Amino acid sequence: MGEVAAASEERMKKTVQSLKDGFGALRTGRASAALFDKIRVDAYGDKSPLNQVANISIPEARLIVIQPWDKGLITEIEKAIRTSELSLNPSNDGKVIRISIPPLTEERRKDLAKQAKAQAEQSRVSVRNTRRDGNEELKKLLKDGKLTEDEESKGAEELQKLTDSYIAKVNQVLEEKEKEILEN
Repeated sequence: MGEVAAASEERMKKTVQSLKDGFGALRTGRASAALFDKIRVDAYGDKSPLNQVANISIPEARLIVIQPWDKGLITEIEKAIRTSELSLNPSNDGKVIRISIPPLTEERRKDLAKQAKAQAEQSRVSVRNTRRDGNEELKKLLKDGKLTEDEESKGAEELQKLTDSYIAKVNQVLEEKEKEILEN
C-alpha cells in the first residue's frame, strides 16, 4: 500500500516540477535566465544548451546580458535567440549580447495567462491520472489477495490526500505565475 502511494507521490512531484519548468520558459515582462533553458546553439559541430557556452546575467529587471565564453560563438548565439519563439531582439558589441525585455501588451499578458492556465490544467489532469493509476494498482493488489479491503480503502484515502495536496501545489504555482504575468 505504501509503495503505491510513494510511487504515485513521486510522479505527482515530477508533474509539479515539469509545470514549474514549463512556466520558466514563458516570457513575462521580467528578465529571466530560465527563458533560455530550451535554446540550443550550434557550437563546435553540436547543438549545445546556451547556458553551457555562455554566462547569462540579469543586471536589471528588464535587461539580460549574455557573455559567450568563446567570442567566436557570439553570432551563433545571437542567431539562436532570434530564431527562437521568444520574439526577442538581441544586439551585440562583439563581446556580449544585450537583450532588452520590452513590457508586455495587455493582450499578450492575457494570452500568456491563458497559456499558463492551460498548462496548469494539464498538470492537474496528470495528477488525477496518477491517482487513478494508483487506485487501479490497489484494486489489483486486493484482487490478488495481497491487500485486505481495509488496506485498499486506506490506500485510496492516502492517494486522495496526495492528490488534493498536489492539486493545491499546481494551483499555487499557477497563481504565482499569473501574478508575475499580470503585473506591470
